[in-house]
Amino acid sequence: MRKTRLAAAFAVTTLAVSGVAACDSADDEDHPAAAALAWGPCPAAAPGTARDPRLTCAKVKVPLDYGRPDGTAIEVVVSRLGATDPAKRHGVLLLNPGGPALPGLDTPGAMAPTLPKSVLDGYDLIGFDPRGVGTSTPQTCGLENPSVAALFPFPAADGSIDANVEAARATAGKCAAEAGENLRHFTTANTARDLDRVREALGEAKISYWGQSYGTYLGTVYGTLFPDHTDRVVLEGNVDPAHVWAGEARSWGKGMAERFPDAAAVAVSLGLGKTPEDVTRTYLALADRLDRTPAPVPGTNQSLSGAMLRGVTYALLIHNNTLPVLAQVWKAAADLADGHLTEADGKVVQQVFADSPAAPGVPADNQAAMFLALTCGDAEWSHDVGSYAGATAADRKAWPLTAGMPANIWPCAFWPKPVEKPVTVTDQGARNTLILQNRRDHATPWESGVGLRRALGNRAALVGVDNGGHYVYHEGSACADNATVTFLDSGRLPEKDLDCTDVTAH
Repeated sequence: MRKTRLAAAFAVTTLAVSGVAACDSADDEDHPAAAALAWGPCPAAAPGTARDPRLTCAKVKVPLDYGRPDGTAIEVVVSRLGATDPAKRHGVLLLNPGGPALPGLDTPGAMAPTLPKSVLDGYDLIGFDPRGVGTSTPQTCGLENPSVAALFPFPAADGSIDANVEAARATAGKCAAEAGENLRHFTTANTARDLDRVREALGEAKISYWGQSYGTYLGTVYGTLFPDHTDRVVLEGNVDPAHVWAGEARSWGKGMAERFPDAAAVAVSLGLGKTPEDVTRTYLALADRLDRTPAPVPGTNQSLSGAMLRGVTYALLIHNNTLPVLAQVWKAAADLADGHLTEADGKVVQQVFADSPAAPGVPADNQAAMFLALTCGDAEWSHDVGSYAGATAADRKAWPLTAGMPANIWPCAFWPKPVEKPVTVTDQGARNTLILQNRRDHATPWESGVGLRRALGNRAALVGVDNGGHYVYHEGSACADNATVTFLDSGRLPEKDLDCTDVTAH
């Protein structure tokens, strides 16, 4: 959950922790409720990754279509890192790293080192591959380019979206032909229903939940559908449920404008410009240049385009500690465009183009296919193809850093009608949700966190942090970390919303 790879995965960060499962950190006899599941070794991880050896895994059968509960069944694979002190065990804490469509079996192992003993003593950490993702009945659209980044519709250098329209139409058609009608049932609402089946299989009356990014929407939907089964909920880097999903995409331009100066300031400190404004102008000129003339990478058949530069920039803005790396990427990209790549530049460029292999048995385009299934299947998008050109032009002018991409046409414009309307989130229910939100989060901007707080009303408390990046916990604010741990340990939310201004270098 805390590692970012350089490969241009525009909308996501990725976990790089996997391996071979062995024994759990607590014996099954200490957890009689969980013993009903057949815990054992986890599925094989992606090549070259390491997995926490304490993880064990199990499978839960769920209906493909909850409208036909006795119809076709699919599998959801879950993982567990048992509570370290059964005498202090409070319950289970389900973890989701977002995406949309990131696998989550390794999330407990990734999160455990960041958590204090009290939380590790008190909870079984439960990870899961959501339906259709990773090892949980994985879906595919048979896409030739399996990258999620390839789905993002950057206009042509002159602002034309004609190629985007054709690409969106073709991608939607490919998914319809390859994945078929069943793909319509791989939605957030059904994933939330799956989580309640997981709760039942774990033998728990209630579950606690920690979701990041897209996972905040999943957690919000679960809490709405199953309020009586929801214990303590932490939501970090938040989606506004009123803006799923076209509206959320449209927020990225403003989010990038608010976050980018942090990176530009680091670039100044490394000698890549005299002022942040100078760095920004240079970056925009470089992206435009690469739009018009992609730069061939020596020794490969690949070229660096403007879209790829923007994608890598987005990915490395996720954390503060990757901003110096981002500055190196900008320098390498400029040198590549000028035709003189240094040895150091070459190593950076190799990282940019590095592939992350999928786990055995998982289609290469699995995340891209499920990204589409969720973003297109949760809520209906405009099918007015002609409207997208004007919206893109306006967005391109207002937010040049994203070049009009967020308002452009997506495959969702050609997607079948969703099987159900989005879940309506209200302020009715127990006060049991902690919202963690950075002021300068480009992936889910500040306004999205405020929108979620407004939707939940008194059910939630908002912890706002004067920081950049997508993650809040364990990112330098003791104020935010203490509020999170206190809530998980005791169930006590802050009496009023917090404004944390104590961020230190992390």
